[in-house]
Amino acid sequence: MSNKSEMNTQPFLPVAARKTNPTTQPVSEMQTQGWQRPLPETSAPSPQSRRRTWPRLARLAVILLFVVMSVVLALGGILILYQVDWIVPGVSVAGFDVGQRTQAEAATMLQENWDSKVILLELDGSQQSAIPTDLGLVLDAEQTAVRARQQGRTFASWQGFVEHNGRFLLSPVWQYEQGQATAGLAAVAAEFALAPVEAELVWQNGRFQAISGQPGRELDIAASEIALGQQAEDVLANGRFEPVTRVIQPKVPDLSEVAAEANSLLAVPLAVRAYDPVTDETVLQMISPETWGTWLRIEKMDEPFTWSLDDVALANYRQALVLGEGRFVDSEAWQTAVTQAITNHEPQVNLRIYHEPQTHVVASGETLASIGRAYGIPYPWVQQANPGLGSLNPGQSIVIPSPDDMLPLPIVAHKRIIVSISQQKAWVYEHGRLKWEWLASTGIPSSPTAPGVFQIQTHEANAYAGNWDLWMPSFMGIYRPVPTSDFMNGFHGFPTRGGSTLLWTGDLGHPVTYGCILLSSENAKLLFDWAEAGVIVEIQA
Repeated sequence: MSNKSEMNTQPFLPVAARKTNPTTQPVSEMQTQGWQRPLPETSAPSPQSRRRTWPRLARLAVILLFVVMSVVLALGGILILYQVDWIVPGVSVAGFDVGQRTQAEAATMLQENWDSKVILLELDGSQQSAIPTDLGLVLDAEQTAVRARQQGRTFASWQGFVEHNGRFLLSPVWQYEQGQATAGLAAVAAEFALAPVEAELVWQNGRFQAISGQPGRELDIAASEIALGQQAEDVLANGRFEPVTRVIQPKVPDLSEVAAEANSLLAVPLAVRAYDPVTDETVLQMISPETWGTWLRIEKMDEPFTWSLDDVALANYRQALVLGEGRFVDSEAWQTAVTQAITNHEPQVNLRIYHEPQTHVVASGETLASIGRAYGIPYPWVQQANPGLGSLNPGQSIVIPSPDDMLPLPIVAHKRIIVSISQQKAWVYEHGRLKWEWLASTGIPSSPTAPGVFQIQTHEANAYAGNWDLWMPSFMGIYRPVPTSDFMNGFHGFPTRGGSTLLWTGDLGHPVTYGCILLSSENAKLLFDWAEAGVIVEIQA
């Protein structure tokens, strides 16, 4: 059996080989040939052959076990990976790394990162910042985190992993909320608004210059919403958005015609003629257009335009008029006269000068009557201006009424009557020229005629004085001796008593009346017809 086993294990050799190697060798000592044809196994392997086979099987079993365990572990890892709430490393959303975080953590961090983004709204150099959510660009943080968790768990994600050089790159999930965009744009609308600039008139080099109006703008929220929705991806990528605006035209774009009309008012300078009826003095001052043009204020820019005068500037100039101490022009009359002159292109403003009340310090020996005569004010008027005034004492201060209190009517400036108590004469002037000169008679010492400046106030063809039972023809009242009485002193012709007796016809040129001024009846009638109410009567001591 042994030899047979050995023979059976010998390889098949060609004839030539057998001839050259007649000696038979054990199988273990035979050299392996490049090509051998195995003999059919006809008997069990030898113990040596079985000892060589077991190690190979063991190694194969170990490898197989390792492979099986690896597969099991891989499958278990994949199963665990699919089950856990965890994002694989290398996942980033719009450049923000969310790997190795839970889905909830990623959602929170994504929202925080989204809200930290700044989008600049830019318009003509103006900038306002806003977060995407304020502009209606709302992040779905939860859905974005879900997509991030899916990375590394799908075949498609691994394709992207390869394409992006070993990174899982995602875009955020967001949507455009138009209503939220409306609120956000409305919140910044005021910052981009520019009010239109209305045309205006400015005073330059003594004339009005028209400055053209400029259009403004306002945010067109509806159009901006549409543009933002269309450009949303670019806005998020670049962090910039230019809102849409609309033009607002000024209500008054041009004032060239108004400027031309306003300048036409500046054709001539204004001559201020202020007349003092007490002193019969005229103060003349010229106001150039370069000065009074600055007082104009255009109130209505439409055609026809309207204007007014600046009250403060007008008042300041009125106070600066050189009229003398204690004299002034009425503010309302001043404004009316200047406005009328400018409106009508009149070269002259006519005004009346008034006098302030004065303070008198009583000297030794003075009486109310003497003080009144010195100031040209009937003493009962001085008494009325000082209520409760008793006896006078030296050094006492009393108020002297303004002489304008004696001139209650508008002044007739071109006529004037002068009466001299000392000369017992009357002079009548018109336009500064003497018209008549007459003898006159004033009051007797016990009932004197008061000196002062008065004016024609009443006309009565034949007045009656009950105290003296006198009828006075062509009577013209000029002042009330007592302010609380309607009785007046004035001019008249020769009076009659009892309806027939003509008095004082031979006394002209001498004091004879009870305070009135006596003229001949003929002259009194001439004066009655010539002197209208308001004519100044100056009675000199």
